[in-house]
Amino acid sequence: MNAFFEIIGLLAALLTTISFLPQVYKTWQTKDTSGLSLTMFIVFFLGIVLWLIYGIYLNSLPMILANTITAVSSMYLIIMKLKHK
Repeated sequence: MNAFFEIIGLLAALLTTISFLPQVYKTWQTKDTSGLSLTMFIVFFLGIVLWLIYGIYLNSLPMILANTITAVSSMYLIIMKLKHK
């Protein structure tokens, strides 16, 4: 039964992480950050880092993988937003 929930967690992590990547790709391609809210992405990034810490504490592979990728992606968007004001 535990393996079932681990698969559910991995699937959830995959879907939520994949859903974020098109925004990162579009921003990388166009360098257009006018539609991005800096405040929202800073708060989002901090929340993701806290989820990552919690995932590490729980030793949850799905939480660690998803939140590491999303933290890096959101940090990239923050840097792009600051660079291309």
